[in-house]
Amino acid sequence: MPKSISANTKTHGLWETTAPAAPETATLAAEIRTSVCIIGGGYTGNSAALHLAKKGVASIVLEAKEIGFGGAGRNVGLVNAGMWVMPDELPNVLGEVHGDRLLKLLGDAPSVVFEIVDQYRIECQLQKHGTLHCGVGQVGLEELQQRETQWRLRGAPVRLLSAEETAEKVGSNAYTGALLDLRAGTIQPLAYVRGLAKAALKEGATIYTGSPALEVTAEGAQWRVKTPQGSVIADWVIMATDAYTSGPWEIIRREQVHLPYFNFATVPLPEDIRATILPGKEGVWDTKEVLSSFRMDIHGRLIFGSVGALKGVGEAIHRDWALRALHKIFPQIGNVAFEAEWYGQIGMTDDNLPRFHKFAPNVIGISGYNGRGIAPGTVMGRTLAELIAGEKGEGDLPLPVTTPAEAKMRALKEVFYEVGAQAAHLTDSRF
Repeated sequence: MPKSISANTKTHGLWETTAPAAPETATLAAEIRTSVCIIGGGYTGNSAALHLAKKGVASIVLEAKEIGFGGAGRNVGLVNAGMWVMPDELPNVLGEVHGDRLLKLLGDAPSVVFEIVDQYRIECQLQKHGTLHCGVGQVGLEELQQRETQWRLRGAPVRLLSAEETAEKVGSNAYTGALLDLRAGTIQPLAYVRGLAKAALKEGATIYTGSPALEVTAEGAQWRVKTPQGSVIADWVIMATDAYTSGPWEIIRREQVHLPYFNFATVPLPEDIRATILPGKEGVWDTKEVLSSFRMDIHGRLIFGSVGALKGVGEAIHRDWALRALHKIFPQIGNVAFEAEWYGQIGMTDDNLPRFHKFAPNVIGISGYNGRGIAPGTVMGRTLAELIAGEKGEGDLPLPVTTPAEAKMRALKEVFYEVGAQAAHLTDSRF
């Protein structure tokens, strides 16, 4: 397979140029039998394969393109705990039992990622220094105060920083405060998913790339997953394609509204400037409705992102805004050039929470991470492996079984998000 994940540099940007090579894989060109067929080679799929292999359950991963081609290879690289929504919203929406289970699972999820990275010595620029959710204005500060209260009642190691403490941590006076979450961290996301795949292969899983699942049909108590040149016969099928789903059970894609998100990476900053920005190496995102995020990689590149697609007129609008915003937040940065730029799609569900679906007997999947794919995808893959191995029943899962349904006004909302982000960034200097 080619070493490059994509000929389009705007899909994977900096991550493709700095990640270790993906493991060697082949295209499926035969009929193979296995216990579990996993469709999708991102965090969920590779984590499920890894954990199934460790339990002695045979599995095959079918990836349509390359490992990490979807959201796993395009995101910001924040290893966060929890979801975007307030902690109390999970039991409010899912019920107390499932809500509390999901909060516990996702609160501990970054530590699972860290353990896998350490155990398999994955080279992915992991930084375990926490994240900063930065408040913009009084409204943003009040939101962070609520988050701190709700997380601390659940024993989470979070702390609200004053404006002065935030300025020291971030290297900017732009924020009214920040919520420091010591459970979290940052990672090179494409390097991590490739390392996760290597770990799964090491434990005995099988991965085929360039092998899209075209059709899934029942054959007695088993399932046949057909690809262009071969097929897999399996007892179980895991759908792990999330926001980039096409083909079988495309309702996973239609259940979600795509929110475009871009990132720009500067050239490595001079040592004296680098020392003034995020000296503690935390990852950052803010409380604005059209939010932005930033973090530093190990080579001193500042990675800065926000909502929007780098295509058409949006490409110039978002690039100009990013330069204005960077200089507004970090006046000390001076003249700076961007070395890489890329964007992808975040799949948003109507309540901003993930879904567990049973598409048919022994055909299951968890999707809808709403921009929190790294840690949740890893632990949800493990959860699916536990279910298939018989270590958990459906009643023990952190999510109830739900029936997928197409998002209302999906196409209109997607146009609104893309055009709305352009409008916001056309005039906004951020603060």
